Amino acid sequence: MERTRARATVFLMLFLGHLSNALEVPLDPKVLEGLPQPPTITHQSPKDFIIDPRENIVIHCDAKGKPHPSFSWTRNGTHFDIDQDPKVTMRPHSGTLVVDISGEKVESYEGVYQCTARNEHGTAVSNNIVIRQSRSPLWSKERNEPIIVQEGVSLVLQCRPPAGLPPPIIFWMNINFQRLPQSSRVSQALNGDLYFSNVLKEDSRNDYICYARFPHTQTIQQKQPITVTVLNLDAINETVAALYNETDFLSDGSAEERRPTFLIPSGSSSSKMVLRGQVLELECIAEGLPTPEVSWSKVSGEFPAKRTSFLHFQKTLRIVDVSEADAGEYRCTARNRLASVHHTIRVTVKAAPYWISTPRNLVLAPRERGNLICRASGTPKPTITWAMNGIPIENSPKDPSRKVEGDTIIFEEVQTGSSAVYQCHASNEYGYLLSNAFVNVLSETPRVLTPANKVYQVIRNSRALLDCSSFGSPIPKITWFKDSRSSTLDGDPYVLHENGTLEIHVAQALNSGKYTCVARNSLGISENHVYLEVKEPTRILKQPEYKVVQRNRNVVFECKVKHDPSLIPTMTWVKDNGELPDDERFVVDSDSLTITDVTENDAGTYTCIMITTLDQDSASAELTVVEAAPTPAIVYEQPDPPTDLELTDQKPRSVQLTWIPGDEHNSPIHMFVIQYADSLHHHGHWHNLTVVPGSKTTAHLKLSPYVHYTFRVLALNAVGLSIPSLPSRVYKTNPSAPDENPSGVDGFGTEHDNLVISWKPMSGHQANGPGLQYKVMWRQKDVDKEWTSVTVANVSKFMVSGTPTFTPYEVQVQAINDYGIGPEPAVVTGHSGEDLPMQAPDTVQVLVLNSSLAEVHWEPVPPKTVRGRLKGYKVYYWRERSLHKHNPHHVEQQVLTFSGNKSHGMLPGLQPYSLYLFNVRVFNGKGEGPASSNQQFETPEGVPGRPSFLRITNPNLDSLTLEWGPPYDRNGRLTGYTLKYQTVNISDVLGPVEELALPANETSVTLINLKYSTRYKFYFNAKTGQGAGPVVTEEAATIMDEAMAARQVDIATQGWFIGLMCAIALLILVLLIICFIQRNKGGKYPVKEKEDAHTDPEFQPMKEDDCTFGEYSDTEDHKPLKGSRTPSNGTVHRDNSDDSLVDYGGDGGDGQFNEDGSFIGQYSGKSSARDTAGGHESSEAPSPVNTSAMNSFV
Repeated sequence: MERTRARATVFLMLFLGHLSNALEVPLDPKVLEGLPQPPTITHQSPKDFIIDPRENIVIHCDAKGKPHPSFSWTRNGTHFDIDQDPKVTMRPHSGTLVVDISGEKVESYEGVYQCTARNEHGTAVSNNIVIRQSRSPLWSKERNEPIIVQEGVSLVLQCRPPAGLPPPIIFWMNINFQRLPQSSRVSQALNGDLYFSNVLKEDSRNDYICYARFPHTQTIQQKQPITVTVLNLDAINETVAALYNETDFLSDGSAEERRPTFLIPSGSSSSKMVLRGQVLELECIAEGLPTPEVSWSKVSGEFPAKRTSFLHFQKTLRIVDVSEADAGEYRCTARNRLASVHHTIRVTVKAAPYWISTPRNLVLAPRERGNLICRASGTPKPTITWAMNGIPIENSPKDPSRKVEGDTIIFEEVQTGSSAVYQCHASNEYGYLLSNAFVNVLSETPRVLTPANKVYQVIRNSRALLDCSSFGSPIPKITWFKDSRSSTLDGDPYVLHENGTLEIHVAQALNSGKYTCVARNSLGISENHVYLEVKEPTRILKQPEYKVVQRNRNVVFECKVKHDPSLIPTMTWVKDNGELPDDERFVVDSDSLTITDVTENDAGTYTCIMITTLDQDSASAELTVVEAAPTPAIVYEQPDPPTDLELTDQKPRSVQLTWIPGDEHNSPIHMFVIQYADSLHHHGHWHNLTVVPGSKTTAHLKLSPYVHYTFRVLALNAVGLSIPSLPSRVYKTNPSAPDENPSGVDGFGTEHDNLVISWKPMSGHQANGPGLQYKVMWRQKDVDKEWTSVTVANVSKFMVSGTPTFTPYEVQVQAINDYGIGPEPAVVTGHSGEDLPMQAPDTVQVLVLNSSLAEVHWEPVPPKTVRGRLKGYKVYYWRERSLHKHNPHHVEQQVLTFSGNKSHGMLPGLQPYSLYLFNVRVFNGKGEGPASSNQQFETPEGVPGRPSFLRITNPNLDSLTLEWGPPYDRNGRLTGYTLKYQTVNISDVLGPVEELALPANETSVTLINLKYSTRYKFYFNAKTGQGAGPVVTEEAATIMDEAMAARQVDIATQGWFIGLMCAIALLILVLLIICFIQRNKGGKYPVKEKEDAHTDPEFQPMKEDDCTFGEYSDTEDHKPLKGSRTPSNGTVHRDNSDDSLVDYGGDGGDGQFNEDGSFIGQYSGKSSARDTAGGHESSEAPSPVNTSAMNSFV
């Protein structure tokens, strides 16, 4: 009776499981909008959450549901009122808490947090999230006394780092930050102490330093250096003799050898407990002289090869991803040439709870059945408890449709309104698991999701698939009708799939029409109409023919096509499988290709391709280009067709064909092409059979059985092919058993439990007789000895169901007809269908190489768990957040694919100073397996980006104000800014560089004591601990002294100045008139002509002997002076105008025009004002005795 009840229970659970998995809510937004859904936790912080005390606390909790859920929190088991704490905020549309720790002690926010998400359909809860701040305490101050030891004895240098959270990573280095060399004699223990099996003289040093790196805060602390002095016995004798006045205190000058003994662990045996899935590390360190060698063995069993490694020169045994099978006794042995010693470690494996199967969400219709199954394992066995909407189920409202039986809740005849979220809690003394699963009771009338009046078009003799995607609760039943709805469509030629799709294997014209899909459940009915149009295939009726054309002639390839008139065809021509040359000589018409003025480069294979929206057809022909005839009088043409075809020597599989050649037309016949037609199988289609040299008129033809042959012959010369000869009489061969088997045999799977055997169908010509069938045979490779077979006809594939997943099979396909069977077929090895991989990669680790590159390592999954052909591994990674509070949070998931023989890969292009999450998945031809647990790593600081902006404001006589914004990409903690600046004069000569360091919290600075009316160039960048970022530059100028500018403007309006200018102009005019008169009187002399010839035509200064002047123009005073910049050597270069005030001020250019420099000021003021207004250059006000300043205005 109990056994019967147990069987019934198992059957019921399987039945309910089928029901619960059958109803899936589609992702169509139109459907989802109106469907209620209980809350589901989509993202939460890890259970053990260690936070950085320097940054705000962010505790994640996100959920979805319809309506959107509301959120609340508990802390240490009591309600956490976030409204009462101004430092705590909750993100909009989320339950994520953000705690601003500025000015607060992080310890006050440590504790156990739990998030609750609820709506009117249920309540989901998160894990208990334990918040603890990371700690990196300082090393206690201590004084290490120097250690003096005798050579050859053992030594232990203790580290004893401060306890941190998480624990620090220990390593020993010297004062120069170089790692101390370790060996089988000197090694670091797991607790960080440094062990010497025996000391040598070279171990003496004064800088044994233990370092502790705290990974969460990335800080490193060091212990005070330890001094070790190693003395041999001779040195000890000398020391003792000096103290005690004795000469031979110790008699031997070398250390004595001794047997091995263990420094750790002590005794002959010890024990260790480890949790399943964690890392087991066993350690044995021995002392002795000579140095002992350590080896390991397992007393009862072998080490797991792929999970075992030996570290620290065989002193540490490490087993990753521990399982229950790793429990037992492990023995370490230390030996040297004197003796050996053993230590036994008894390892026990316990296990925190882990999932066997998590409860899955149920979507049920009223009065339906279902179940939630929650199975977990562990050592000791975990306790399973249930809660509903966050309340223990024993305290929840009673529900007669619900029954709890241990790890299973069974629902029978659920009612509307009984939707809820159930929590399964599995716990033992080593941990706990929590999983939410909702039961959503929906009552929905059927909906057909396929678009209405959709038109499906297929080619005749191909497969047609008509969709009918639907949703409803209870699950709707799908039926199909055609046209008048006289009967449902079920059975040949129709196949109805479980998802409602109607399939027609071989569509014919009579299958065209209107189809109606009806979805029906107990609440209603819905229907949809679609249309099927079966089109005629596209076929090439007249194929392009082989052409031999003389150079410079024209050639035409014809390609006549038949297609369905309702489809729009596109004719495309290609040459040698590439595009036609871009040449106007190639003319493409609707059914032909014409090439004019043919060249040698035009030779090749030409293919016409007719494409419609549903199918295509193609045909090819070759073009051969020959030299043109040298003598125009001789006409070369294609040969006439052969005549008088006759069949002789007739045998069952051969016949002899003879013919009479036609006229060659001045070009010898190279060969004859023999073609045949089969009126039994392919009436009207001609095929090439063989070719014979042009010197022969007889061919012995090999024939196939069961063919009605008709032959014809074509002649080929250098010009081209002749037209075909008249056909021969029909020659019929007798049928026989097949001579060959189908080609292209393959075995593959389309589902995880099937094997599809396919082959290329044989033509009627290959069948050798009527009644062609195929004998399909298969057997599991290396397992089955006997073949399983089935005989089929008119198909090209056969599916074997119920096969194991991705298993090798041997398959054969043999041809059979009414006259016998074909030869023994070849054996082809295939595989049944693949399934998704079962296992995630193990031992996923990451090594951060630099601020933008990390290396991920994983343990390859066992081949049996791949359940298919291993394609590779995918690493999904995303930037969770920046490590700096000013940078925004964003998630950009990326994926990299690595080949299956890889167990590591690089993650490039990472953002510096960021927290990244990643997982690894294996994938095969079916898809991806489960993801490994999310791992996280932090990229170190990098150099910052450019400052977001640099503005220069408030220009004054001697000061400028600079404002800037921090870089958008800080890439770390900003340590400050660097500002460099220098003057830029009108000649673009740069002055000395001034440098100013600015703190990171500043965003502006005012520079004082600058030169007025001077342009400065500024270089500005940000810095982190990794260095300086890129520089942003700006230029600006201080303004001119208003008093001086006003004085210069006033001089230009003084009457005495205007009078002086007029007097000078009048004097110059008089002198010019006098010189002109003198010149006309004196005439020109040869010497003067030579002088004039060698004089610069554009610059002629005044000379005393001939009173000549260079040209001068007043108008140039009011124009920008060209070529007026002074080079670095102080010389003046003359470009378009050589007028210069220097020429009027003396030979050296140091003369001044008046005592107060007003004339110079008049010009310098105008130039300076022009340059400043232009915004490109500025210069200092010139001095009357400053040659460079004077030259700058030339």
